[in-house]
Amino acid sequence: MRKLLWSAALITPIWLAAPLMAQCPDDATIAMLARSILSATPSPTPAVDSMEDALCAQDKLVHILSREWGAPVGYKAGLTSKPAQDAFNATEPVRGVLYAAMMLPNGASVPSGFAALPRFEADLILVVADAAINDAKTAGDVLAHLSAIHPFIELPDLVVADPRSLTAPSITAINVGARKGVLGDALPVVHDEAFEKKLAEMQVVVTDAQGQELARAPGAAVLGNPLNSLLWLLQSGVRFKAGDLVSVGSFGPLLLPKPGLAVKVTYHGLPGDPEVSVSFD
Repeated sequence: MRKLLWSAALITPIWLAAPLMAQCPDDATIAMLARSILSATPSPTPAVDSMEDALCAQDKLVHILSREWGAPVGYKAGLTSKPAQDAFNATEPVRGVLYAAMMLPNGASVPSGFAALPRFEADLILVVADAAINDAKTAGDVLAHLSAIHPFIELPDLVVADPRSLTAPSITAINVGARKGVLGDALPVVHDEAFEKKLAEMQVVVTDAQGQELARAPGAAVLGNPLNSLLWLLQSGVRFKAGDLVSVGSFGPLLLPKPGLAVKVTYHGLPGDPEVSVSFD
């Protein structure tokens, strides 16, 4: 009896004290996630603990969704503001992939229920001029290797049935909610310190059709300067090529689309105070 008790004492803690850890979700799990996303149906939150497993899941998901939404055309940074990081107990941004077919023209009309958990946010797109940007060390270096900037309203999908359950790894696993976005007209880039400063100091303002202000934030709300989003993506391991699009992240809160709502985002302080707009039906 003493021997049996001793053996149980050795065996029991192994399975009690060492539960199985989450891993990269298997192909069947990611296929189910992709079906939920494509059908705009809320999904369970992906079970990933590490960023390595989250990026593995993301790669599988992007491979499936790109069959419907077109080949990847660039990258997006998310959680690029301190409030956004605090909301998900994150200490740094997260990254995702942009698809060719997600880009809609300025002034597009979009169903308010375009996703499982649809949202919209003021964003900005940087266009990479050449692969030399991969050697950038400063915001000025990034600016020197951009060919254009676009006003951008991202239309992300929070995907999961309970958004409060999202963490930095699970947000990464759902490809940071990339779904759609409205692309404004290209702005020429001025490669000097004054333009770099304008990007940090601009006021990004969201208004509705009646002129009511829905959100406002400075360019510096995104990592001190939106150019720093691309620097962070470089530090995370991304390598760019000419023509890549880069979504820098939200300048303000995620907002809820509603039928009949029309919104405009204005970038006060950039040359011409450029605008981009979208309406929801």
